Amino acid sequence: MTQTAPEDLSRIAAGDAPVLETLLQMNLDALERSGLDAETYLLVRLAALVAMDAAPVSYLITLGAAAETDLTVEKAQSVLVAIAPVVGSARVTAAAGAIVRGLLGAEALADAIPEQRAE
Repeated sequence: MTQTAPEDLSRIAAGDAPVLETLLQMNLDALERSGLDAETYLLVRLAALVAMDAAPVSYLITLGAAAETDLTVEKAQSVLVAIAPVVGSARVTAAAGAIVRGLLGAEALADAIPEQRAE
């Protein structure tokens, strides 16, 4: 098994992220195909992520897309309240922690990567 060298990871920091780009493109295509407005689509995705105990980065991708819409924190919280009786309080609490870890991880990553400048 080959170890990943730190210089290989620096390619991702420099913007060479074909996996993330593919995931983002898949998400954009799904929104268009769903026939839902962007806000409803993101709220449905949030509920699905909670139900499947998603990783922090999954929340980060969804909430990153939500930043481009009028989705409010209150509406996202309302979804968590609405699904709690179905998925359980432990799953909703775990999701809240994953959301925080995803956001904190993104902030730490942004701080660690130097800003790219257009030349």
